[in-house]
Amino acid sequence: MFKVLSLAGNHVKDDVWHALIVVISNASELQGYSVRSLYTALQAYSEQGSLLRVAVWCIGEYGEMLVNNVGMLEAEGPITVTESDAVDAVELGLNRYSADVTTRSMCLVALLKLSSRFPSMSERIKQIVAQNKENMVLELQQRSIEFGSIIQRHQSIRSSLLERMPVLDEATYLVKRASATQATIPAYKPAAVTPGGLKLPNGVAKPAAAPLVDLLDLSSDDAPVTSAASATTAPSDFLQDLLGIGGTNLSTAGAPSSASTDILMDLLSMGSSPSQNGLPAPAEKKPVSAAPQVGSLVPEPMDLLGSLSSSASISGTKSTIAAPQAVDLLDGLSPSTSVSGLEDTRPSITAFQSATLKITFDIRKQPGKPQEATIHATFTNLTSSNYTDFIFQAAVPKFIQLRLDPASGNIVPANGKGSVTQGFSVTNNQHGQKPLAMRIRMSYKVNGEDRLEQGQVSNFPPGV
Repeated sequence: MFKVLSLAGNHVKDDVWHALIVVISNASELQGYSVRSLYTALQAYSEQGSLLRVAVWCIGEYGEMLVNNVGMLEAEGPITVTESDAVDAVELGLNRYSADVTTRSMCLVALLKLSSRFPSMSERIKQIVAQNKENMVLELQQRSIEFGSIIQRHQSIRSSLLERMPVLDEATYLVKRASATQATIPAYKPAAVTPGGLKLPNGVAKPAAAPLVDLLDLSSDDAPVTSAASATTAPSDFLQDLLGIGGTNLSTAGAPSSASTDILMDLLSMGSSPSQNGLPAPAEKKPVSAAPQVGSLVPEPMDLLGSLSSSASISGTKSTIAAPQAVDLLDGLSPSTSVSGLEDTRPSITAFQSATLKITFDIRKQPGKPQEATIHATFTNLTSSNYTDFIFQAAVPKFIQLRLDPASGNIVPANGKGSVTQGFSVTNNQHGQKPLAMRIRMSYKVNGEDRLEQGQVSNFPPGV
């Protein structure tokens, strides 16, 4: 099988290399041989995608066996591989121009595990991971930030947290694979450049109930997801949320939603498609018909656009009816038409509020495009110290497209004396069936100390 991966790795289906990882994890006596063989093959055939994925997974799991020649077979000759060589192999895979999101994600996880296997390489690994903190692929950006935090701040629990994966139950894996609705992780495609900014992919969608993909991010498709109503910056809760090793503790702003669990399941792509819990889809606003024209001085045949009479605001607000000019055949476009009707402005919402930070969303929708919304976020500092290096991140369910525009700045003044703003647009491809939901994360520094806050926004007005 290693020979097949070496010669035709780009043509091997995902199910095949998934199954190979299952075999390696169950054959403890062959793990040392496997990691050495894959490392050697990778030096000559690094362009083969499936070989690269299996090799970096094995290096991350069994890196110390590779370096120390553990578990050698009788016909096998020793090879000399240093800790630096092992990290080099993973770094090359991460930086390959042809590597897709799946491969890069596996490389980041392998580097995280090697930081525990090779403590002397932790500083170098942290620098490699940090290079992706500004990656335009949200999935890779988020992983880099989270993994960098583990390497830097959680050294006391890192070794136990990053132990080897337990032996996989192949029978259970095959049953779940057969029932999964989505068997593979989609490859990354370059983001399309639009006049409003970069249209970013929304991260990598994990296949439903596929435990083998759990090897890539240490999470579990079967892990229960809960939400809390208060904001938290506690490192322990953040770590649990990051690795999915316990209940998720999210800071939620605004009115709580009874469907928050389903929304989060969609948001994190954990497990099969969630049910709607019997909740009806939010009703869309019906267009308000124009008020009948009264006292028109133009005979009825001349009133070509009477249905667009200037006596009614396009936004549907009540207004005084006035008679149009006698020959105003285009009275619907007359100056008395409400300019605000060109955009449907929704009430502002408090998307997030803690003791230190407040975020409000101003929402606008374009007529004729109910699935699209433009959101203007305002960030206000509630403390007496300035926030520097302020970064706002957002994640949405896989059925929603997100496009972030640049922020107005990265310093949030103290005591609410000024604010930072940032615009973004969302497209809900299941508008009317599933509500808009979003997870947000804000990182910043206070007097040089890193701070992190996160939460879920589930109080969007109906129909957004």
